[in-house]
Amino acid sequence: MGLEATDTEAAEDAASKTVRDRLIDAAESCLRDKGIRATTVSEVAEAAGVSRGWLYRHFPDKAALLGAAIVRLNDAYWGEAHATLAEVDGLARQLTAGIILGRSAYDSPGALLMRLRRDEPEEFAACAGAGVQGLLPDLATFWRPYLEAAQDRGEIRVENMHEASEWLARTVLSVTTVPGDTLDPDDPEALVGYLERYLMPSLRAV
Repeated sequence: MGLEATDTEAAEDAASKTVRDRLIDAAESCLRDKGIRATTVSEVAEAAGVSRGWLYRHFPDKAALLGAAIVRLNDAYWGEAHATLAEVDGLARQLTAGIILGRSAYDSPGALLMRLRRDEPEEFAACAGAGVQGLLPDLATFWRPYLEAAQDRGEIRVENMHEASEWLARTVLSVTTVPGDTLDPDDPEALVGYLERYLMPSLRAV
């Protein structure tokens, strides 16, 4: 009897996880197509093939549902970014790879997160819980080990690593999102040359 109950609970847990994943998949698809404000709970439920009542068994409201999708996108982006940069030598080329990844295809986790944070900051903050101001600290934390490794290799000389990491995050965010007249940020060789000329010397100051 106890074994049967355990088997039933395990099956229910597996089914529950499957439905939850389907709901998050549907929420991510709606976020990509419509953004945060225009996405409704009913649309997510319909896309996932479940009733609104079943959705509410897993997520109490829209913010919790879209927040779960945003957290998963965030985890996917940082994992993808670290895996990409692990294959690249030298800080300038690592920065180039990171910027291009952030500007990559429309369905990239990083591109979607950046678009949502930029276009709907208040809604993003409400769903993600951390607020749009978390973007710079997140980027600074991401880039700090790459700066430290570059310092160990003798590529740069930085006195205040915490400050330099935040400055670098601001620079990367600007190059990734703000258009200009003198640089094509989607051209890897042009981008690495640009960073070598202007960014790298600033990190080599005593």
